[in-house]
Amino acid sequence: MKEKISKAFILVDMVNGFVNEGAMSDKYIAHIIPRQHEYMKEIQKDENSINIIIKDMHKENCREFTHYPVHCLENTSESEVVDELKEFELGNEEYVFPKNSTSAIFAPRFIETIEKLKDLEEVVIGGCCTDICVLNLAIPLQNYFDQMDRNVKITIYKDMVETYDSPTHNREEYNEMAFKLMSQAGIDII
Repeated sequence: MKEKISKAFILVDMVNGFVNEGAMSDKYIAHIIPRQHEYMKEIQKDENSINIIIKDMHKENCREFTHYPVHCLENTSESEVVDELKEFELGNEEYVFPKNSTSAIFAPRFIETIEKLKDLEEVVIGGCCTDICVLNLAIPLQNYFDQMDRNVKITIYKDMVETYDSPTHNREEYNEMAFKLMSQAGIDII
């Protein structure tokens, strides 16, 4: 583990199952990949910063499948990071967290890792979906920092998050709703 980490970028669910293939994918989400790649390169160059990767990954009988279609099964291409961002996963295993719910806060080792980052001053979150997995990480993480009286700023850049569009899920409406809810929780939306 790197010493004196002051900044972390958390990439949420930029996996094939939400971008390129499967029941829950939306190819439009891919438009945020170049900005994420650029940002992760900057983080990688800074010895006081780290990239953290969250990967949606489920077993066949996952409880989440009672309210979402089957997606991102472990050991399938759907649960793999998109090719454009895979380089940040390789050799970075201690900061890669598979999750089995919409909130990475409960992923094995995640909170323990955040606790070890004693010098952390800022967390930037990017990924998909803005109103589901990004929101369900950002607000509980803000709550955690509040509970622990840790002065860690959480930032969401609008050009590094996206959600899907469907007849019952208007992309623009759900993005804006998520931005409002996260902002009310004390998260900086830029």
